[in-house]
Amino acid sequence: MVPLWLLAVVCSVPAHADFFHFDTISNASTYYFNYIYCNIWEGECQPNQDDATQQVPTRDLWAGFPQDYLSLVHQWYCSLGQCCESGDCRISNNITGLASDLQTKLHGQHLAQSVVLKAIQGFINNPESNKPLTLSFHGWSGTGKNFVARIIADNLYRDGVKSECVRLFIAPFHFPHARLVDTYKGQLREAIRDMVLRCPQTLFIFDEAEKLHPGLIDAIKPYMDHYDNVDGVSYRRAIFLFLSNIGGATINDVALDFWHSGQNREDIGMEDLEHRLRAETMESQGGFAQSELMSGHLIDFFVPFLPLEYRHVKLCARDAYAARGLETDEATLDEVAKAMLYVPKEERLFSAQGCKSIPQRINFFLP
Repeated sequence: MVPLWLLAVVCSVPAHADFFHFDTISNASTYYFNYIYCNIWEGECQPNQDDATQQVPTRDLWAGFPQDYLSLVHQWYCSLGQCCESGDCRISNNITGLASDLQTKLHGQHLAQSVVLKAIQGFINNPESNKPLTLSFHGWSGTGKNFVARIIADNLYRDGVKSECVRLFIAPFHFPHARLVDTYKGQLREAIRDMVLRCPQTLFIFDEAEKLHPGLIDAIKPYMDHYDNVDGVSYRRAIFLFLSNIGGATINDVALDFWHSGQNREDIGMEDLEHRLRAETMESQGGFAQSELMSGHLIDFFVPFLPLEYRHVKLCARDAYAARGLETDEATLDEVAKAMLYVPKEERLFSAQGCKSIPQRINFFLP
């Protein structure tokens, strides 16, 4: 309920017309009333009235109130958990958490760890960026592309992938029929525009991007270009992630070459992969390669995900057990890792499935 002291504050404010700035205070008053009505009194809310993620009114809106009163109201409101430094409680932008998660939860991907953190941190710290951030994740299935996309969402948004500022598109699921591409274009443009209007910072994830129709990507290409706005809407604070298996063979060849030459995989640098990865992507089949996204050089970073080795699979198994609150030992982890398929046949070096099936695989080793 509303504390008595808050009512006292309101009642004790002198009711002189010159004291109040009614044109500015009214908006703030509506905000706080809506929050109290919807969340404390549990009234019937109009759309968005119960959205505690709206921007908290700033102090300049309350310029007519004495500072002591302002402090009391602000402290009470923040005690309800509704205050955020960003001004929008949906957005957390926890770069420290992002760095920690990439370092401790992602295994065998030193390049992805470095490039993703650098790209996201640079974008967040530069509110005047002249274009949206566009990243393209490449590598075999199970190497961590979706996992990293979730880590990004979890650290940039309070509700992670469930946030209303995050949207996931899976090419074969959301856009299955080539004959309906014109319909999909309109739907996709509308979905992106609507989210950008509702959220000051948005994240769009396109999984299995290699299966997207080229016309579909070209339809949203202006949203990723160097434009101040498109039809009056700015997309410069949007992040686009494209996930695909394109380039997996090239990445694996480079990793295998390093292994054969006795070099550590951690010595693989972006200079060993970026040019080859970009070239293979341009030459590959499918809409992603044929789109203006590639020819227009709108992808800011190509992020390679290396094939995972036996030791990395064991770490994934360890994490899977820990996620279930289960204790395990080295012998069990070895059993799980040995049950995976490895390539090439002679060396049994890289897991053909990465870590993708580990959570299901450990079911066979439970007592």
